[in-house]
Amino acid sequence: MKHKPVVVGVDGSPAADVAVRWGAIEAAALRSPLHVVYAVPPGDSPSRAGDVIYKAVAQARGLQPRIVIDSRIESGSPSSALVKASSSAAVVVIGSRGLGLMMGALVGSTGLDLAANARCPVVVVRPDLGSMAGVRVVIGYDGSPASDTALDFGLGYARRHDLAVRVVAAQPAGTDLHRITEAELRAAVHERGGHDAELIQITGHPAEHILRLSADASLIVLGARGRGGFTGMLLGSVSQTVLHHADCPVAVIPAAATGG
Repeated sequence: MKHKPVVVGVDGSPAADVAVRWGAIEAAALRSPLHVVYAVPPGDSPSRAGDVIYKAVAQARGLQPRIVIDSRIESGSPSSALVKASSSAAVVVIGSRGLGLMMGALVGSTGLDLAANARCPVVVVRPDLGSMAGVRVVIGYDGSPASDTALDFGLGYARRHDLAVRVVAAQPAGTDLHRITEAELRAAVHERGGHDAELIQITGHPAEHILRLSADASLIVLGARGRGGFTGMLLGSVSQTVLHHADCPVAVIPAAATGG
């Protein structure tokens, strides 16, 4: 059975180095190939692309000698190159700083291409997270298709890396719209095999609770679009708060990754 690749966007920055590390470890866990992508935007010189790719491949090879590694240089913006690569990927991994247009594609006011259009989960890692040690995966859930996919992705990641799971159902204060009942939350998690997961229902600002409950997390997983507590999680201040302040990598499930 052919496994979908783990795709990592690189540009020679420290953030990209951390993304390569995360991607190589995940590729080994998934028994998948690692695809390293460097995008050359219009007007930029491609002269350093070969050096950046060579160093990224060497880094990944040093970390995980047994994985299959492919590399490619694409013309165009990083977001468009990675959206293209995402159509056949298991996950796309990028660094959160130093990536220019890549970072803008995730949290900029106008450049949400990757978050909106990627066909697979997108993982954002920061270059200042040290060992990225953590004991659990924290998953935001609100009953939307994206959060269902977030459950699948987060539970799978936890199994591969022997981590505990905490599932958080957020309800904004002052509204009863789309409230997830305890029974619905339990059913959604248990039908995916998460019988040992810790289930938490909270009322209030989703970002604050997610950050507080993720202090010992190895990964946070959120749907890019949802309903109730996680509506607009990647399209406004809540998502930017999580991406900028989380003490671990953040996985986002774009709407296009759910068929939505």
